[in-house]
Amino acid sequence: MLYAAHYFSSPYRKLPPGPRGYPIIGNLLELKKGQWLKFAAWRKDYGDLIYLNVAGQPIVVLNSHKVAVDLLDRRSGIYSSRPRNIVASDIMTGGLVIAFAQYGDIWRRMRKASHEGFNRSVVKKFHESQTTEAILLASDLLAEPAKWNRHCGRTAASVILSVLYKYHSITSEEDHVVVAISNIAARLTSAAYPGAYLVEFFPWMRYIPSSLAKWKRDAEEYFEKDSAMFEGLLRPIEANVAKGDDHQSLGATLIRDADRNKLSPRERSWLAGTLYIAGTDSSSVALAWWLLAMLAYPETQARAHAELDAVVGRARLPTFSDYPHLPYIRAMVKELLRWSSLAPLGLPHQLTEDDWYQGMFIPKGTICISNIWQINRDPEIYGENVADFDPTRHLDANGEIAPGPSVSKEEGHFAYGFGRRECPGRYLANNSLFIEIAVTLWASNIERKKDAFGKFLPLDLDGYIDQGVIIRPIPFECEITPRFPEASSLLSQERELRGS
Repeated sequence: MLYAAHYFSSPYRKLPPGPRGYPIIGNLLELKKGQWLKFAAWRKDYGDLIYLNVAGQPIVVLNSHKVAVDLLDRRSGIYSSRPRNIVASDIMTGGLVIAFAQYGDIWRRMRKASHEGFNRSVVKKFHESQTTEAILLASDLLAEPAKWNRHCGRTAASVILSVLYKYHSITSEEDHVVVAISNIAARLTSAAYPGAYLVEFFPWMRYIPSSLAKWKRDAEEYFEKDSAMFEGLLRPIEANVAKGDDHQSLGATLIRDADRNKLSPRERSWLAGTLYIAGTDSSSVALAWWLLAMLAYPETQARAHAELDAVVGRARLPTFSDYPHLPYIRAMVKELLRWSSLAPLGLPHQLTEDDWYQGMFIPKGTICISNIWQINRDPEIYGENVADFDPTRHLDANGEIAPGPSVSKEEGHFAYGFGRRECPGRYLANNSLFIEIAVTLWASNIERKKDAFGKFLPLDLDGYIDQGVIIRPIPFECEITPRFPEASSLLSQERELRGS
């Protein structure tokens, strides 16, 4: 009798709907490559909030912007933690990677410092370096179009290094700092991959002495080695700040505001370093998706060319002063981030206490996955042609930027995530993409390459390479040529003026 009463009163009878799993392992076997597509298909059967059980771990998938905003934005106080990762987060990085850090004091201090360092007004001071890198990108693409992927990677790395450390413009992805940080990123990605270490399934193993566990000893050594590297990058900036030099970089801001942001030298060095890791890969991949869109949707490139000719002309290069007068280029940035959904599931949130939503029970400890790919392709928001790259969906009848969904924080898409975990560098990223796209299109025609028989090489718009959190397009070839005779010489003149 007591058992029956307990059963019928249990909140677990009110879990959100979802596919039935197998005994013990639950829905584990259904979580395979391209999960966002599976989740989107399940929406038809189970709705916008789907419950899964993976070997005892409750998971909910948020398949609509309404559910994601209701839970992750409006209830952010209990939906802002991260699932624990013992090796990648706790040991290998000392809990100092803001993207992995659980909700707590260190994360709050890092979040406050990063949002202040990257707010809308502050990022304007980086316009000059972003413009220089855009000019270098356009020049490199015209000179070596076959190496477009390397040029995009170099540009992304150079922009972030300049912003964080006032680092000189790098000429190659083989720069020793870029290589060192890339190695750290690769280690973190590998360590964070589900199933990489048994300790994630058997947490008691973390208490094994390091002398008896090579995996633990290696992770601890990486933390000390990587900490020394990140701290070394900030050391010369500390010396400049101490001398009163006006050092315009996020690193300098973190040092000058040390008393206010209450970050230790190690904490601020890891914050700067991991912001580089997060920003470089996503920026590089975004440019790759944009080049693919230019090949697949040449009519959008033609309209952008017309706007640039009308506003900028051909006697000078675009600058940030043209920003208010180039709504189509700005719409192209918004559409790129909506259409590509380069991080289709973002990073998971974790619920810190029991919650109820529309009569459904969500237990404490549930991992919450936003299906950003599905949300960004919801026909109820974006129209029936959601699979197409169409910047005009972000414009009003007068050709100006339309408000877009109010809950998207003026972005017009949801690629930057939700709640207190939204990307702190979104203003910086938007500015970089704007000037890189504007300068490249001002100077170039980007066209599909043809084979020996004069036929266009095929494009794979649905294929992708899964890099863990981020997906990049399948490699492709393109032709990039000057749009008018003076384009290359004007780019060269600007490079010389900037000493690049």
